[in-house]
Amino acid sequence: MTHPGKVSNETALSHSTLPGPSMKSLVMTLAVATTSLTAPASASETRAIMGSVLTDAANPAEIEAKCDTYMGAIAARRALLENGDGEPSIETTLAAYDQMKALINAGEGEFTLYQQVLGTPELRNAGAACQVRLSTVDSELTLSRPIYERLAAIPADGTDEQARFLLDKVLDQYRRAGVALDDEGRARVQAINEELSQISTEFARNIAEDQRSITAAPEELDGLPADFLAAHPVGEDGLITLTTAYPDFRPVMRYANSDTLRRRFSEVYAQRAWPQNDALLTRMFTLRQELAELLGRPNYATLVLEDKMLDTPEKVETLITDMAAIARPVAERDYARNLEVLQQYRPGADEIRYWESAWLAPKAQEYFYSYDPQEARQYFAYDLVRDGVLKLTEDLFGVTISHWDTPVWHKDVETYEMADADGTVIGRFYFDNHPRPGKYTHANMIPIYPGVPGEADEVPVGALVQNLPKGMHDTGLMEHSDVTTLLHEFGHMLHGLFGGTQQWFGQSGIATEWDFVEAPSQMLENWVYDYDTLATFARNAEGETIPRELVDKMNAARYFNEGVNDMGQLGYSNVSLQFHMQPVPEDLGAATRAWSNEYSLLPMPDYVQFQSAFGHLDGYSAIYYTYRWSKVIADDLFTRFTAEGLRNPATAADYRHAVLDRGGTKPAAELVRDFLGRDVSLDAYRAELAKGLVE
Repeated sequence: MTHPGKVSNETALSHSTLPGPSMKSLVMTLAVATTSLTAPASASETRAIMGSVLTDAANPAEIEAKCDTYMGAIAARRALLENGDGEPSIETTLAAYDQMKALINAGEGEFTLYQQVLGTPELRNAGAACQVRLSTVDSELTLSRPIYERLAAIPADGTDEQARFLLDKVLDQYRRAGVALDDEGRARVQAINEELSQISTEFARNIAEDQRSITAAPEELDGLPADFLAAHPVGEDGLITLTTAYPDFRPVMRYANSDTLRRRFSEVYAQRAWPQNDALLTRMFTLRQELAELLGRPNYATLVLEDKMLDTPEKVETLITDMAAIARPVAERDYARNLEVLQQYRPGADEIRYWESAWLAPKAQEYFYSYDPQEARQYFAYDLVRDGVLKLTEDLFGVTISHWDTPVWHKDVETYEMADADGTVIGRFYFDNHPRPGKYTHANMIPIYPGVPGEADEVPVGALVQNLPKGMHDTGLMEHSDVTTLLHEFGHMLHGLFGGTQQWFGQSGIATEWDFVEAPSQMLENWVYDYDTLATFARNAEGETIPRELVDKMNAARYFNEGVNDMGQLGYSNVSLQFHMQPVPEDLGAATRAWSNEYSLLPMPDYVQFQSAFGHLDGYSAIYYTYRWSKVIADDLFTRFTAEGLRNPATAADYRHAVLDRGGTKPAAELVRDFLGRDVSLDAYRAELAKGLVE
């Protein structure tokens, strides 16, 4: 997932009908944005500054001008805070701070979008450059003693609960950022943060732009589905070109019977962005450690965990250990069963090799459960799956989703708006779900603009950026795992939209502790194993609904390899944590493989340079464990739906109002307690993994 944050001074313009701002309108907005403020603007005025998405930017100058708009508005609010001479208060000081941070967060979201999706390197680089500018000013602001002192001087008496919760969180962020350091210390922190921002931009760009390819003889693609072969014609040289983009790599690794091809493709894929990103990672880890020591912490993991649900490295290590104790016996049992199947194809095999695991999984599922993923795949055409996910949302949460008439940056982009039962628009969103050269290569949800209470046209806006097959049954068939990914990422969108309009921008959208944000999306994944849900959209080219018997087989096979997969994820969590607790290794690849292999039952071969394309080492730093901890929470949240019905509207309404609608207005542990009536435990996770031990 993740990044956080419209144009007129006096009148909020309709985002649903506006094209991208012209250069003239940007200049006019810039003039408004940089005007000195003598009092906090309204939330609507701040939202108006954000404008609308530049869907038709002709050159980098337009993106730079939009960036200038943000920077000018941020500067005006900063001046109001640093130079104010009135009594600090919630209504003035905290309001101005909240608006300033909202502009930074919205800008980070908007310009992340440009970096990920626009059509030329120049435009994408302009988006990345603005991210650096926003990150730089954000770092400066978190080190501003005048702002901190005015915020700290706000009287506690008479402060409402949500404002106090936000203020306490903001003050804690200032202290953790180093505001108490002397001038020299704060200057060094600022320099570190600026360099880290530059590294982040280059690191992500290297991953996105290093799309590699191999060629294969037609016979090497034996086992691939017919639609895949039709979409990959033989070239003039008699060979077929395969790229490292997901829609090529995943099917080949899963279905190609050629062991040589899979081994060769695996090596190319496992070295994306290597070696160029290793130098960046080394510098990143070095700077993060220096920053931690400047702030009085022993390591960066300690620093970054302090505001999480699991707030110390020791708690994370305990989680990894406890989850591994539950998952390992399940994983070992499934490893043995996979090996049993492999020996039918490779007699005498005594281990499963790295490039065999994805290919082996569907064969083992068919052998033990009579489940063939390719048989299921025929029912998952992209257009039908997309519509099914939207219909599920309508049914569960009592909303309507319809087309949003707005410009887009590419012909493949789809646009929607979501309204409540009374017709009130809750939010709007973009789907950019298909691969193209230079685009972001994975899947994420980008929050763009926040909502404003009481303003019908100032609703939250976000974008899904993914890489899924395109079209209907001839070109757009998806794996069931792709269906899961689409629903997962859309779960982030729902969280961002339902919670995206709060009294305070700083509590709008996905504003909870970072190690909670994956839980709502992971819980939602359960619905794509529900026959009643699948039957609403899963149809083959002849219009036949997916058979219940096939879904039953899918569910029987569902927990097979879950222990193996969890152990792999715990290995990645260990990599993420150890890089931020240990001295920087000389050989990053060797360290990555060793830390991962402490848990994974499928050891990484020496050719794997996973770290160089492990984007979470940048954005998530030490906290990749978030995905496993969120899984624990998700399994626990789902127990109410299991008990009360997956399509029980009362349960879904309780969940929406207790968890999703609240945004960041309460600690995540309280949100969970409000829905479950108790604290989180490992019991539901343990019970789910135990299903994998049932013969």
